[in-house]
Amino acid sequence: MTKATPEHLAYLLRLADNALILGQRNSEWCGHGPILEEDIALTNISLDLIGQARLLYTRAGQIEAELTGQPARDEDHYAYWRNEREFSNWTLAELPHYGPLSATAHADKDYAVTITRNFLYSALMVELWQALTTSLDPELAAIAAKSLKEAHYHLHHARDWLIRLGDGTEVSHRRTQAALDYLLPYMNEVFQEDAIEQAVAATGVGVSTASLKPAWDALVNEVLSTATLTPSPTGAYISTGKDGEHSEHMGYLLAEMQSLARQHPGASW
Repeated sequence: MTKATPEHLAYLLRLADNALILGQRNSEWCGHGPILEEDIALTNISLDLIGQARLLYTRAGQIEAELTGQPARDEDHYAYWRNEREFSNWTLAELPHYGPLSATAHADKDYAVTITRNFLYSALMVELWQALTTSLDPELAAIAAKSLKEAHYHLHHARDWLIRLGDGTEVSHRRTQAALDYLLPYMNEVFQEDAIEQAVAATGVGVSTASLKPAWDALVNEVLSTATLTPSPTGAYISTGKDGEHSEHMGYLLAEMQSLARQHPGASW
């Protein structure tokens, strides 16, 4: 049994926030999928991610209660009653389903962006959940074992579509390459080790994501080659979502996700 630490709590919240925010983002396709099968698939993937977030928030509440001596806060508190700066998800997860635009301009959702992001994320999460199955936090290890099965399905789904789009028509290839060029630099933040990851890796609770990069690179490059896509240089830019400094898109996402709970606090049905 490991002793609760602030870094342990922060690490759990980071994992949970990634799953919740990407699940919320992908749920925007519910009822709007390009074909019925994909509508159902993305809805199920969103439910898997939100389910992972619920388990992780519950564990975070237990750790926070150990640290503060106060009653454990539940998953609804973490999802609905924290402000933007209190979320520590990677920026990658909160981006909309279209490429870069100026200011608050809006565009139609682009399935190439959705699939490319899901591929980059799930390729990492397969490695991360696998590593966390041996976490010295037995609750986190159990969550990882369950989530690993789901991540394999998410990766299988995204990989197949990425190859289909990349090696498809001239238009689908161009749009998927553009999505890859847009999203790949946001992986810099994911692999940027910080004090929280160093602390949980040292205690055997968590994993340094940077240590997973060689395996992630090998898988991603193999699939991109099959999809006839070219990984672009990622540059030196490092986004800061995990530090609570988010893109301009995060506030809109939270407003939609939290508005009902905040307008009707304590409501049940």
